[in-house]
Amino acid sequence: MLASLNRHWLVVTPYAVMAMLLVLASGGARAVPAYARQTGSACADCHAGAYGPALTPYGIRFKLNGYTDTDGQGVKIPLAAQLVGTHTVPERGDNTTQLTEADIYLAGRINDHLGGFVKVETDNNGKDQFSTRLSNLDLRFVAKDLKIAGKDTIVGVSINNSPGFDDPIGVLPNASTLGPPAISGTLLNLSSPNSLYNRVIGGGVYALYADNWYGELGTYNSMPTSVQDHLGYNEAGDPGHLSDTGYARFAYMKDMKRQFFSLGVVALSTTRRLPRNAPGDDIFDLGYDLTYQFLGNRDHIVQVSYVNILEQRDYGSTPTINGVVAKPHGSARDRTLSLTYTFLQSYALQLAHLVSTGTEDPARYPPYGKPDSTANLISLYWTPFGKDGSFTSKANLKIAATWFRFTRFNGTSNNIFGAPPGAPMLRASDLDAFTLSASVAF
Repeated sequence: MLASLNRHWLVVTPYAVMAMLLVLASGGARAVPAYARQTGSACADCHAGAYGPALTPYGIRFKLNGYTDTDGQGVKIPLAAQLVGTHTVPERGDNTTQLTEADIYLAGRINDHLGGFVKVETDNNGKDQFSTRLSNLDLRFVAKDLKIAGKDTIVGVSINNSPGFDDPIGVLPNASTLGPPAISGTLLNLSSPNSLYNRVIGGGVYALYADNWYGELGTYNSMPTSVQDHLGYNEAGDPGHLSDTGYARFAYMKDMKRQFFSLGVVALSTTRRLPRNAPGDDIFDLGYDLTYQFLGNRDHIVQVSYVNILEQRDYGSTPTINGVVAKPHGSARDRTLSLTYTFLQSYALQLAHLVSTGTEDPARYPPYGKPDSTANLISLYWTPFGKDGSFTSKANLKIAATWFRFTRFNGTSNNIFGAPPGAPMLRASDLDAFTLSASVAF
């Protein structure tokens, strides 16, 4: 069984790493030109870099207001599109140049209280065969301009398909699309195996009080596998059956005009059956995050973010694998530290350190019993448009060079899949890859 598992990982892991690289290359494209046309504001007003995804305090307020703010100049068509092409140079394997992704966004306001964001994504599987799926979803109802105890208050409801995607600060993994590649990561990390990202449906009630205090309570259910299939998702990535799921997010944020600071906590509790006929695992995620932005006069913008999420697990079963009994309890921890410097909202350098660790368990994590991984992301990009005074402020282009490198995988740096003597083996650095990408949004 161990040998077959290792052969499986030899095939799956480089593909999974490449898929994650393509997500990072696309950058999540949160700067949706439909919103720029709706508000009359340039993409760079809402985003630290003109192509996103990091939000400024102005962008945070637009998201909390349910994407409903407008310039009052009539109805705008709530449509946008994005094309992404990449040239990928992996440490192992062949170089590729391809149209990676084509997206349609239905994004905008319905009235003063209803707005939303729906992304339909078409991906190249690497063989010039394309598959289409429902990607991110966030539909909102909001009551604005309320007063509670004399303080400005916003109350809203978000219906979405990824816990944390609706986070107004945009620092949680499902919102930033930045999480450590994990063998056994947390449920709130989009890079974990069988993650919840885009495969559940739910949401919650949120409120912003006195411009500083944010709170959200909600719940999620996984979609049936038949629905996931209809929406374009392979059954192999099913997150399993969820029950008794609760989600909570609280944050304090302070907009000081030239600076922004936030401190938040996030929690998710559920019972998961994976596969769906398996005994349930009781899972509890608890994390905290810190974000600081220096905005100044927007010529030099620096953002530092740190996210630390711990997951505690009480397993519903303790299988015996190769004579070793699996542990009844375990944990996983995902940590992401990122630093981004942006010059004139056009030129940016992003550095990220991504670490995923977990309880040692020889039965669950062969061959070494450790699910630990460490990776780093270095990205340099240029966004010439999307700003006041640029050729166009309502559309954009992003040229990016990204280097993704591993220093540890499966708990080690060498022979990461435990190949026997004489057999081909992989080092963690063999998963490294470099990409050049061009994204255009209009």
